[in-house]
Amino acid sequence: MSVQEHSVPERTALELVFPELTEADGWRRDANCQGRTFLFFAPKAERPQARARREAKAARLCAGCAVREQCRDFARTHHEYGYWGGESEEARHRAGYTISAPIGVRSRTYAQGA
Repeated sequence: MSVQEHSVPERTALELVFPELTEADGWRRDANCQGRTFLFFAPKAERPQARARREAKAARLCAGCAVREQCRDFARTHHEYGYWGGESEEARHRAGYTISAPIGVRSRTYAQGA
């Protein structure tokens, strides 16, 4: 028996986080962002200027992605944090797909109340 006969298929990061996803979610395999999650999720204590640069890079990657709409719809449906399908948390919030505390909206709300 060769090693190839027993090899485990490679799984995406999303499949590891959401093991319950089905074949209907197979769009992730065609995403341009494979292996680049650092562009789509803010690190701890990220400054606004760094966030703008990171999201601009993510937007460029999403712009040419064949599964952009499926990705955006997934984030909207599952109320995800991060940059998905060319859309930030704040953009999803403005479109009516809210999460408990979108980062951009949350920080401005606190600044206005202070």
